[in-house]
Amino acid sequence: MATVDVYNMKREKVGSLDLADEVFGAEIKEHLFWEVVKAQLASRRQGTASAKERSAVSGSTKKLYKQKGTGRARHGSIRAPIYVGGGQAHPPRPRDWSYRPPQKVRASALRSALSKFVKEGRFVVVDRIDLPEIKTKGLLSALGTLKAEKKTLVVDHRSNENLVLSIRNCKDHQFLPPEGVNVYDLLRHDTLVLSKDAVKALEQRLVLTGSKSDGDAE
Repeated sequence: MATVDVYNMKREKVGSLDLADEVFGAEIKEHLFWEVVKAQLASRRQGTASAKERSAVSGSTKKLYKQKGTGRARHGSIRAPIYVGGGQAHPPRPRDWSYRPPQKVRASALRSALSKFVKEGRFVVVDRIDLPEIKTKGLLSALGTLKAEKKTLVVDHRSNENLVLSIRNCKDHQFLPPEGVNVYDLLRHDTLVLSKDAVKALEQRLVLTGSKSDGDAE
């Protein structure tokens, strides 16, 4: 069982925390990252692309000229794709692109991503993420003190309103509750900052024994 230091908002060590190996010390299976991220991005596609084929565009149904004797091509309709204003050949149709990999695959990919952060030392646990006021500048200063100036994913409960409202204007930083942590958002950040409560919530969500929750939020 891995042990990490727990800091306060001034990056002063205030204790330590044992991490569940099933969640934060799992085997890193990077091939699963591609599977899960591809599914997440596919599920975000609107799928509203649409165009008209020749039967749907407006235009005369009359044959342009007689079939034989003109020396010209055998055209039959001004609505053919070859003409300006004609229908499109094999046009896109509205469709649902979303799909979900198996639950075990999603869960294993998320454990792998969390374990990767711990292994690479990009994992910061804070006793409590307390901000005295709703102020983006104050949040950025706190992240700088925690040595998380680069793109940072901050995980805490939704009830931390000062944090939620302070981080929403940040271009490089993002907030997620424990139940919303997912592979795509993890991999596009450099540092992961969590409260102790968030760590426990993630362990409860992803521990191998008895967990039936989804391994990824999409």
